[in-house]
Amino acid sequence: MAAGFGLVVRFTLRSPEAAEGFDELASRTLEGIRRHEHGTVVYVNHRVPGEPHVRLFYELYEDRAAFDAHEQQPHTRNFLEAREKFVAKTEVTFLERLDGKA
Repeated sequence: MAAGFGLVVRFTLRSPEAAEGFDELASRTLEGIRRHEHGTVVYVNHRVPGEPHVRLFYELYEDRAAFDAHEQQPHTRNFLEAREKFVAKTEVTFLERLDGKA
C-alpha cells in the first residue's frame, strides 16, 4: 500500500450565511483540481451535521510532491486568498496512514 499524503482541514466560517459563498468557492476550486491535478486522489468538502458554520475538507495525495504541486496551482492560490472573507478559523491536521483499504 502506497504511503500517500493526507490531511484534514476544519474551517470555521464567519457565520452560517458565509457557507454559501465558501461552498461556491470550494466548488470552483474543485473544477481546477479535477482538470489539472492527477496526483490528487481525494479532495472532498464536507458539511458537519449540527454545525452549519463548519466545513471539513479531506484531502489525499499520491505523495508529498503531489501536495506541493497542488499548493502551487492557480486555483489553489486563488482559494487560499479568497477564503479569508468567509473563514474565521482554520485548523489543519496532517495524516500518516497506518492501515486501510484503498
